[in-house]
Amino acid sequence: MNILYVTSEAVPFCKTGGLADVSGSLPVALAGNGDRVSVILPLYKSVKEKWLSELHFEKYIYVNLAWRRAYCGLFSIRREGVTWYFVDNEQYFLRDELYGHYDDGERFGFFSRAVTELLKVLPDKPDVIHCNDWQSALVPVYLRDEAVRDDFYKGIRTVITVHNIEYQGRFGREALEDLFGLDRGWFDGGTIAFDGDVNLLKAALMTADAITAVSPTYARELKYAYFAHGLDSVMRLNEGKLHGVLNGIDMVRYDPRQDKNLACRYSERTLSEKTKNKLALQKKMGLAEADDTPILAMVSRLVSHKGLDLVCEVLDRFMEKDVQLVVLGKGESGYEDFFRSAQQRYPGRISVYLGYSEELAMQIYGGSDLFLMPSKSEPCGLSQMIAMRYGTVPIVRETGGLKDTVRAYETPSGEGNGFSFADYNAGDMCHVICEAIDLYHNNKDAYKLLQTRGMTGDFSWTRSAQAYQDIYQSICSK
Repeated sequence: MNILYVTSEAVPFCKTGGLADVSGSLPVALAGNGDRVSVILPLYKSVKEKWLSELHFEKYIYVNLAWRRAYCGLFSIRREGVTWYFVDNEQYFLRDELYGHYDDGERFGFFSRAVTELLKVLPDKPDVIHCNDWQSALVPVYLRDEAVRDDFYKGIRTVITVHNIEYQGRFGREALEDLFGLDRGWFDGGTIAFDGDVNLLKAALMTADAITAVSPTYARELKYAYFAHGLDSVMRLNEGKLHGVLNGIDMVRYDPRQDKNLACRYSERTLSEKTKNKLALQKKMGLAEADDTPILAMVSRLVSHKGLDLVCEVLDRFMEKDVQLVVLGKGESGYEDFFRSAQQRYPGRISVYLGYSEELAMQIYGGSDLFLMPSKSEPCGLSQMIAMRYGTVPIVRETGGLKDTVRAYETPSGEGNGFSFADYNAGDMCHVICEAIDLYHNNKDAYKLLQTRGMTGDFSWTRSAQAYQDIYQSICSK
């Protein structure tokens, strides 16, 4: 089967979040199972600066987007059994940041239109085009629009994956024709219309042959208003083609046995060596160097849906325990101010880095004992899987992929691989944090068993890649 994967970011080329990790790993896993796989994404400034010398120029075309006619270059590189294509247009993509520009709608409208028109110049016509989030959500629409006039586009199947439904690509009604070059019938018929606006993600949900969410629990949650940000009725309307497929992580990239960011590498058989990473982390972050005090860590965007209001409410209560707290992230000013203040109130016990560093993140995974993710919603979450891979026991709220990957510790059976709480409640979270701290101090054997289960868990893409292959086969056989 020939699969074209369409994404706005992918590791190792460019990254702002979990989408890049998925886009960098899933295509490689699919190729490893025998499929012909290519990935197409924009040629951003950061990608051009680092990778241009390794890219091969393929050709150029001109893309029609409404009244515009724009240059579109195509570059490629072959890595790990996958062909990676890059769409070049300096007007749209030669910028310092991937997103957050006033013309993002036009930029990714161009990208989706370019993907559609480039299909005719690629070496092989794809059987399936797999799109991701709103930035590529117009591809299924353009394919259907073109198939009315051009038989080439008939028979190509499409999949849209919802990584986070909060981001939908909403624009004013006038964008339909002027920005995206689509007939008003797409709006009047309801396909792309939502509360009087153009909604690109909704259009993809309506037109794609299959919809996937990044965990089974998230797929179920998306049918309810609390999680779906207004699109619950659309998800229920299309639930017959909705699938929940749990994301994986790159088991080679995230491996404490060979991670060069760590002060000392280790495995589940040499867990005592993890203590050296803990002491190194304490020294680097200005914490009291105490190997018998557990470090509770958070690596997160500091935004409300990550559950930080719960942490703000009960931080002083769980800090009464013998525990240290490390926070890495940036986001809303109120949360940044809170953690700055907390660091001042608990010198040597709380350390905060307001920003992001991949090197420091890996050192936190490797040096911490407990990892907190109290999210209001979490489509999949990768951090809890990375934490377990590094022998750092997760504490999570039971939502989305957190519920699908973390099994609560049970006494006296000792089952589970972490700690969890169900209700979005600060008291419940505090109770579970204290329970985890107590287990660390009072039952080393049980704590070590949780570490070992996490480190030996299978979070690879193998199973997920097979699930996607089954979806592709199903829609292609119709």
